Amino acid sequence: MKNRILKRCITTMLCAGMVLTMGACGSREEGTTQAGAVTEAQANAVTEAASQAATKTGSEAQTEAATQAATEAATEAASQTAADPAEKISLVVLAAASLTDVCNELTAMYNAKYPNVELVYSFAGSGALQTQIEEGAPADVFISAANKQMDALKEEGLILDGSDGILLENKVVLITSADSTLALTSFEDVTKDDVKMIGLGEIESVPAGQYAKKVFTSLGSWDAVEKKANFGADVRTVLTWVESGEVDCGVVYATDAYTTDKVKIVCEAPEGSTDKVVYPAAVVKASEHADAAASYLDFLKSDEAMKVFEKYGFVKATE
Repeated sequence: MKNRILKRCITTMLCAGMVLTMGACGSREEGTTQAGAVTEAQANAVTEAASQAATKTGSEAQTEAATQAATEAATEAASQTAADPAEKISLVVLAAASLTDVCNELTAMYNAKYPNVELVYSFAGSGALQTQIEEGAPADVFISAANKQMDALKEEGLILDGSDGILLENKVVLITSADSTLALTSFEDVTKDDVKMIGLGEIESVPAGQYAKKVFTSLGSWDAVEKKANFGADVRTVLTWVESGEVDCGVVYATDAYTTDKVKIVCEAPEGSTDKVVYPAAVVKASEHADAAASYLDFLKSDEAMKVFEKYGFVKATE
């Protein structure tokens, strides 16, 4: 009778542990680590439950109770291990430069929920980040400041199918330094003779520069503006130029202007003069931690994260 009870307990334990362990694994390597931890916990539970069962000398009801206790112990051990993996993982997030400040604040919130996931950021122009992914640089998540770069990566098969979506929206604005004496009230005014230099993002690789070109093209002033333009590697470079007075004015996102009291917003881009400013986000297909990357994107879409985005001037995507 004792041998029968031991056999049933151990069989139940192993079956329960196998299902729970496989369900908890995000990748084969992670699964191996977690499986080892679960096996040890299960072994302890088996020893205790089987010992209890072996002392039973009575009815079938006692046998069933012992088996149930073993199953519950295995379930608890597997759940605790899955929720708190022994080894940390790192997620590499390539994000548009305009997300620098807000992402740094959100990291603390994310790590409070997921202490075993380290977020490693690379902030730059979306075109430069696109190139990094195309060249095989390590990346788990990509957040662009325009659809162009994301669409290109999707066409190349470098984005995980079904993982992409629009996360945020923003506005294009014209700014000057806080102490500027220029009499600017509109985008049209930058063609005036007293404006000598305009800061813009690189047209080929920086979405803010691409949006700006569309604005000035729609106003019929791009040729004149291009002659005065100083092109930056990303939107934060343009912001710095305006802050320091290295350029007379610049075109950035509203969220960039909100990060400093050294600039003032002249105006927003005229309605319909450029595409809607959107931030698509997705899991990179080559990610070794696709499940964790998807979980991070879910966190960014949460109500608590959106409150932080809105504090920095971003708007939740409407589509």
